[in-house]
Amino acid sequence: MDKKQHISIFTTASLPWMTGTAVNPLFRAAYLAKDVDRKVTLVIPWLPLKDQEHVYPNKITFASPSEQEKYVRQWLGERIGFASGFNILFYPGKFSLDKRSIIPVGDITEIIPDEEADIAVLEEPEHLTWFHHGKRWKTKFCLVIGIVHTNYLEYVKREKNGQLRAFFLKHVNSWVVNIYCHTVIRLSAATQDLPRSIICNVHGVNPKFIEIGKKKSEQLQNGSPAFPKGAYYIGKMIWNKGYKELLKLLTDHQKNLAGLDVDLYGSGEDSAEVEEAAKKLELTVTVHAGCDHADPLFHDYKVFLNPSTTDVVCTTTAEALAMGKIVVCANHPSNDFFKQFPNCRTYNDGKGFVEATRKALAEEPTPLTDAQKHELSWEAATERFLKAAGLDQLPPKKLTKSSSKLFMSASMNLRRNWEDATAFVHYLGTGIVGSQPDSNQYKELGMASPSGKQASQ
Repeated sequence: MDKKQHISIFTTASLPWMTGTAVNPLFRAAYLAKDVDRKVTLVIPWLPLKDQEHVYPNKITFASPSEQEKYVRQWLGERIGFASGFNILFYPGKFSLDKRSIIPVGDITEIIPDEEADIAVLEEPEHLTWFHHGKRWKTKFCLVIGIVHTNYLEYVKREKNGQLRAFFLKHVNSWVVNIYCHTVIRLSAATQDLPRSIICNVHGVNPKFIEIGKKKSEQLQNGSPAFPKGAYYIGKMIWNKGYKELLKLLTDHQKNLAGLDVDLYGSGEDSAEVEEAAKKLELTVTVHAGCDHADPLFHDYKVFLNPSTTDVVCTTTAEALAMGKIVVCANHPSNDFFKQFPNCRTYNDGKGFVEATRKALAEEPTPLTDAQKHELSWEAATERFLKAAGLDQLPPKKLTKSSSKLFMSASMNLRRNWEDATAFVHYLGTGIVGSQPDSNQYKELGMASPSGKQASQ
């Protein structure tokens, strides 16, 4: 009998889409699987070709799940420096244009066999369960842990009728997370409060960034000019990703920032508008296409400007700190984790932004200590995850249905009956509005078709 602890990580995106929910769960799976007493499976979306063409950059598409898995593993292997012993499975997904997100279709709990349904990690639990129509996650798995990545309320507030939509979304998020998760980890206090949730940053940075930082630290200690370039920002080029705030700050304080050059890197739906707005400034603000943050062209920048307040914990901010740069960011709950690092400079208003930026450009960064490097690493992030999920108190062995009671309060009967009732209402509702994989997805994934026959590979 298999005694290994099974951890199944479900997420809402996959490479080559360079978004946080594609990258961070991938690293989490690799580092959790370093413990040989665990069997880790990463479950990622498989998209129809037309959706791949819309979502994935540089015209990258895949003819089969195995082809995409090869791409994902190669990308990861070039960054972590060790053999990753986890499995990759795919669930059927479709890209929603209005939500700009991949939505699971069908009952994705079926991807994991019942005998391996031990621990489920839902990366973006609200997103994965809004339209979930199938077996209840808490029934299928012994323990269900949600990790909240995205500040959906902040995005919705910026849309038409945003306040009203955010009001309803807040209650829907609480409802589905309460139904389907035993415990929830919020990466920062920037997200809404959710039932049975705690705040803990369980993300790390790609080891390559720490290596870049080490080399820069050696240059500084040798008296060499380690950061000859000035300020930059990198992020998906849509207004809500900090570009609106940054360009407004630069516009409002052009005189006080005279001589400042800023390079912006990113690709996205608003690229043309961002570039047009940048041209109107008296300052030199140059817009470039998106590029991997580890690319050598970023190594020499000294200051990373990130005024975004829509992030939960910004991956690029962590990467910039790991590379030894000074980060200028808003005094916002999403940046609380970064305040422990001496190179993190926060501001409260436009005047504070100007002062922090000018001071950062005039100084040299403080080299990171070994303890600070560790705090940014995926090793430390994995330790924080295990502790936040309560798994550090358990031996890494397979859980049973009875052991899941350890994660439930003593007064469960009334709450459980209520959850069962509301879960049934959600099930009925998603049966009406939910969708199913198309015939090609069934075939490509080798899933059982609605008729119960196995699709050919």
